[in-house]
Amino acid sequence: MAAAPPDGQEKVIAAAQHIVKSLASSKNAADDMIRILSGFDNRLSLMSDLFPPPPGAAAAAGGPILEADEGTSQGDGEDEPDPDDDAAARAEEEWDAAAEVIERWESPSAGDRTVFGSREDAEEYLAAAACLAGAPGPRAEAALQAAMARLEDEFRHMLIRGASPLAAEDLQASLLRRLSLTVPSFNSSAVDLDCPSFANHAGEGGDEPIGRNSVSDDEISPYLIAPDTVGALRDIADVMLRAGYAPELCQVYGEVRRDTLMECLAVLGVDKMSLEEVQRVEWGVLDGKMKKWIQALKVVVRGLLAEERRICCQILASDPSAEEECFTEAAKGCVLQLLNFGDAIAIGKRSSEKLFRILGMYEALAEVLPELEGFFSGEAKGFIKEEAEGILVRLGDAVRGTIAEFASAIQGETSRRPLPGGEIHPLTRYVMNYVRLLADYNASLNQLLEYWDADLNMGDNPNMTPLGHCVLMLITHLQSKIDEKSRLYEDEALQNIFLMNNLLYIVQKVKDSELKSLLGDNWIRKRRGQIRQYSTGYLRSSWTRVLACLRDDGLPQTMGSSSALKNALKDRFKNFNLAFEELYRTQTSWRVVDPQLREELKISISEKVLPAYRSFVGRFRGQLEGGRGSARYIKYNPEDLENQVSDFFEGKRPNA
Repeated sequence: MAAAPPDGQEKVIAAAQHIVKSLASSKNAADDMIRILSGFDNRLSLMSDLFPPPPGAAAAAGGPILEADEGTSQGDGEDEPDPDDDAAARAEEEWDAAAEVIERWESPSAGDRTVFGSREDAEEYLAAAACLAGAPGPRAEAALQAAMARLEDEFRHMLIRGASPLAAEDLQASLLRRLSLTVPSFNSSAVDLDCPSFANHAGEGGDEPIGRNSVSDDEISPYLIAPDTVGALRDIADVMLRAGYAPELCQVYGEVRRDTLMECLAVLGVDKMSLEEVQRVEWGVLDGKMKKWIQALKVVVRGLLAEERRICCQILASDPSAEEECFTEAAKGCVLQLLNFGDAIAIGKRSSEKLFRILGMYEALAEVLPELEGFFSGEAKGFIKEEAEGILVRLGDAVRGTIAEFASAIQGETSRRPLPGGEIHPLTRYVMNYVRLLADYNASLNQLLEYWDADLNMGDNPNMTPLGHCVLMLITHLQSKIDEKSRLYEDEALQNIFLMNNLLYIVQKVKDSELKSLLGDNWIRKRRGQIRQYSTGYLRSSWTRVLACLRDDGLPQTMGSSSALKNALKDRFKNFNLAFEELYRTQTSWRVVDPQLREELKISISEKVLPAYRSFVGRFRGQLEGGRGSARYIKYNPEDLENQVSDFFEGKRPNA
């Protein structure tokens, strides 16, 4: 004999026994009822022995014959009571008892008490409501309606109270830690999609419902629904679904959870904006919103929706159809708001500064789209898939259109003011930094540009990728513009310095980045050859006149008048000094940006000028020495000239 339960539990256990007995005519319903009750108290799971075996079952199993059967077989002649009448009477009694429980909560004496204020009240109320499901009669029907209304309110309040307060830093930090934004959390062993209704992910124990005692803190993120609340919500849902109140249940779930997910979206920085509002926002603000959108999309799909799907699965495990409807109603609001912003960006005004944010949005959406589709089914899945794929196409169009706009902007750059000193033009820096960033989106751009006809086939390399052709097009436009701007300098030597500075900057940006693999070594070799040509052009245009002063051509023969030779030498040295000093005055203010190129140019100057000067002075110094003012003409020794050449191309301001 089992020990009697404590006095405080006798009433509850007795009521549970009566209720379960009344459901003995339906084994499936009875099993469900036992599961609900045992979720509150494990001792109630022992009620399975309350169901008598079907007639003849014991005999078939070789068990003892019931005394009633023995009496009947003895033929004592007494009338036996009809078992159907007894069952009907018991059912009437239990329905009345259940209705009384519900009515007691509707009476003024119940006050503002909540059914789920205590475990005993919740157990009794849920058992009574479950008992009334399908019960005939006006009283039972009225009590059931009252019970469903109360449970609906309790369900709503639990959904609201069960969600923890949201804070941007907590939400993002929690999700970023768990997701790392690269691995879908719902494919992780930490996320157990054990609901057979979701993408056929029925795992070990997948057919077993998850009660409140089986939900751990690790399985549910704290910002969605508290673990203890999930079990209570599930118990309410089971009763309401069995009573045929799925529409009311789904409406409440969808409304509350939709608002919660939309609040999460706002916390992540994604606000609801119309196309007109997006168009009016200044770029600095819009850039921040696009950046937050990229992060929020991954957080929502891989964090919020994955967890929402999981919780929905736990609460509504007994009805896969209701689970699908509830999740769809809860999730579609935040998903559509995300997609609508992406669409507004895709069809908005194009400008070059938006390109990399648009590419980021394109890649983020393409990356999570399979996962996003997997959360939905039926018409909802088809709708989300169609919308998202359409936005992907339009984002791709925006990428191609923005690149075309950028190419046109390079060609249309109209500044006419030459940079002092022949330095690197801001256009060169901007374009090359822009182009170098394109290589970070290699895979996406090769896909998007594969069939784009925009004069991309400009190279002689048949193996060049679509992105390689695009980069080559942009750099070719840039080089043409730099050639054009070099003609703004009147000094041919400075033109060559400007061209060297800019082309070397272009080559270095290519060589030191992924652009090298796109354009190839041959392209780099050709541009280095161009730089050498510019260097030769500089030396010729700057130093030809200086070196002409150090030639013997045109000097009087020594057999003639020595005074004529001396006068000619004085003119030569005087002209050399003037030419060199003019070059020193101007070219020390010029700037060769790259240190190695700067030193190479200085060495080239020294190699051309110093030997010629040393030889000329060595041959003719004796003609001027001893004469009056000879130091005025031979002002420099070779070491002085070498020291002065070292000051060239340092960008020194005149008189500095």
